[in-house]
Amino acid sequence: MGIYAVDKLMKEARTLAAQYRKATGKPLGISSEIAEYDAARLLNLELCTDRSAGFDAIGAGEREGRRVQIKGRAIFDERKSGHRIGQLKCDKSWDSVVLVIMNSEYEPVEIYEASRDVIDEAMAASQSKRANRGAMTVAKFKVISELVWCVETGAITDEVRDSHGDE
Repeated sequence: MGIYAVDKLMKEARTLAAQYRKATGKPLGISSEIAEYDAARLLNLELCTDRSAGFDAIGAGEREGRRVQIKGRAIFDERKSGHRIGQLKCDKSWDSVVLVIMNSEYEPVEIYEASRDVIDEAMAASQSKRANRGAMTVAKFKVISELVWCVETGAITDEVRDSHGDE
């Protein structure tokens, strides 16, 4: 199956997931697969077939060799707080986590990335019992991470960050 076929299938999966949620009020449960696909496509990552090592992809290009966990979250109502990301595999070997934020149509809007050191530090500082199990809110993840891609500008490089800092 060629790349075009996978792109077409993912587009149909997004549509189906969005329609299912509108019809039932419940998510279809495929946001993690969509997030992995989008992170790989947009951040130049190679998805792993065996996920037992604790990471979902290996970086290429500027992320060359980096072992990356990929998390996804569709946000249907931005006014609601307390959105959580999937449990982080803190007992496994990995280098960073990317969080793909999707809209109600399961389209990527933003992607954030945090290094292992930053996440370990945030978990250690947290008083939450959930943090001990690798749980974190989307809001907390955004605070400790860097925005690395957004729908308006695409990949955010150091050059783009520097130009926005001058405004």
